[in-house]
Amino acid sequence: MGLLSSVLRPRLEATAHCDLPCGVYDPAQARIEAESVKAIQEKYQSNEDPAFRTRAILIKEERADLVKHHLWVLWTDYFKPPHFEKYPQLHELFNKATKAAGGGADGAKSSMDPQTGQQVLDYIAEISDIFWETKKG
Repeated sequence: MGLLSSVLRPRLEATAHCDLPCGVYDPAQARIEAESVKAIQEKYQSNEDPAFRTRAILIKEERADLVKHHLWVLWTDYFKPPHFEKYPQLHELFNKATKAAGGGADGAKSSMDPQTGQQVLDYIAEISDIFWETKKG
């Protein structure tokens, strides 16, 4: 058993940096993905090719998931209790933004209506304004 465990034991030990976040946060990451969502929705509306439309749906859904991911990182990693105290609407704003990006009935992930993509961009703009206010102080 000793020989087997020594052969199978990893030779290199790696550690994650989760205990030391990089500190690089920016709502622009979510905005860029949301801009992609809206652009895909617009292109979908102007193209009748079934293959194109299928591909557009798949890519848009991936981008919508990335929007949610970037928003969650800001919500859970960047913003702290003092931010939520100063901006009491922040939790609700993130909730609305992630739902608007998501796959619910009115979410951009499940809709090909560019207005749903614009709604996500509007929420991100509000979050961005607050984010940059917190960076000043």
